[in-house]
Amino acid sequence: MLPASLLHDISKTVTWALCEDLGVNTYQELATSCDITAELIPLENQAVANIISRDACVICGLAWVNEVFKQLDNIYHTTTKITWFVNDGESVKANTTLFELTGNARILLTGERTALNFLQSLSGTATVTSQFVKHLAGTTTKLLDTRKTLPGLRSAQKYAVTCGGGVNHRIGLFDAFLIKENHIAACGGIEKAIKTARINHSDKTVEVEVENIEELTQALNAGSDIIMLDNFSPQMIEQAVQLTTDISAGKTKLEVSGNMTLATLTDHAKSGVDFISVGALTKHVQAVDLSMRFC
Repeated sequence: MLPASLLHDISKTVTWALCEDLGVNTYQELATSCDITAELIPLENQAVANIISRDACVICGLAWVNEVFKQLDNIYHTTTKITWFVNDGESVKANTTLFELTGNARILLTGERTALNFLQSLSGTATVTSQFVKHLAGTTTKLLDTRKTLPGLRSAQKYAVTCGGGVNHRIGLFDAFLIKENHIAACGGIEKAIKTARINHSDKTVEVEVENIEELTQALNAGSDIIMLDNFSPQMIEQAVQLTTDISAGKTKLEVSGNMTLATLTDHAKSGVDFISVGALTKHVQAVDLSMRFC
């Protein structure tokens, strides 16, 4: 069962996407809009369509597809049946039929692109995440996402990351501290920034980004919960792991970030860091190739 907050976001983003495609501004206006090409088809025509993935991938996005046709059915007083053959998080081979649609031909065509846009994009994110996670096999390091998401689609993309086996970093600017270079400069130093964070929100996790061993030592001594090692070399990471063990006795977690690729991931993980964060999971959308065919 998806959390209520995500279900709310799904409804909102699907409405926005349908309004965009049908040229209106609000859900209420959708009833007065139409797909002018789909209108060429007689109103009473029914159809059955299969949706196929041309790529091997990890699936994500069932709820978004369901919501597209739910909203269209509510607007146009139709009934669309969706039969799924896969689940979120499931790996499929190329040329797999993912689901079948049965209903009004106009509605199937009107919802096609919006539904597939969500499914292909989120499945793409889940697939890329899965590839990174496989490279961490045999280590204790967890893969994290970032806030480098597409505007309006953060909750969707972060859900896709979990479908691919990744772990969500903070959701936004409200649920955890991430004290970076500019925050440190404006606050007057790492120690002052951490101390103020503890005073302002004692229940929130405090993470500090550091760029060298000196800053790492300051963050450790100030009691940061997590320390992000930004663009550290493998040798510096090994030194950081040992220093963290010596000073915090394992209480402080280490995260590595910065231009991470599949080629460099394993070496960084073998150093013993707790987390590796990868912005490319969500900022670079590599959509899966999907197609819909009437039977």
